[in-house]
Amino acid sequence: MKNFNNKRGLMKKIIFLITIFLLGITLTVTAFGVDKKTLIVYFSLPEGSDPNNLSIEGENSTVVIDGKVLGNTEYMAKIIQENTGADIYRIVPKIPYDISNHRNLTNFAKEEQKNNARPEIANKIIDVSQYDTLFIGYPIWWADLPMILYTFFDNVDLSGKTIIPFGTHGGSGFAGTVETIKKLESKAKVSDNGRIISRNAIANSEKNIINWLENLGYKK
Repeated sequence: MKNFNNKRGLMKKIIFLITIFLLGITLTVTAFGVDKKTLIVYFSLPEGSDPNNLSIEGENSTVVIDGKVLGNTEYMAKIIQENTGADIYRIVPKIPYDISNHRNLTNFAKEEQKNNARPEIANKIIDVSQYDTLFIGYPIWWADLPMILYTFFDNVDLSGKTIIPFGTHGGSGFAGTVETIKKLESKAKVSDNGRIISRNAIANSEKNIINWLENLGYKK
């Protein structure tokens, strides 16, 4: 009987220690955010695809990496993805923008803004319900979000999620777009520590972006 009680007491201790160990793992995972899922959503429009034949506007809207042309905001998204391991989703318009003429493109974007348009998204909008944090990236068009970003926000529920804006600009900074996102997603937590980078500095911005991710606590 004594041996039975000893074994029973030992088993209780083992179960207690295992429970404490598993609880410790759970708390550690939660503390370091390992159980949090992150998504990068972005829209980018490089004005050209041939690195050897880019117009001035094409050069302003792109970064060339290893012979491949990336849009400025696409380049930011790429660096964020590489350094966070987050999933990534690119917003693609169903009707492609005409990039053959910069003036026509900017006029068309202005007309979309004037009409409060909602350009249709070609690819299926990603299910955001599984994500806790979304990095949302875009270029500044006419001191505002590109109208296709409004389409995205209209079609997702970001309540309770953290939104971290990022993007590129030609001299305007965020131009009030962070406040716009706060109004569109009033039930989300929209960070005031987003990162906007000038098109003139984007090609040399990798370290800047990585440091930003480290300060936010998202660098893997």
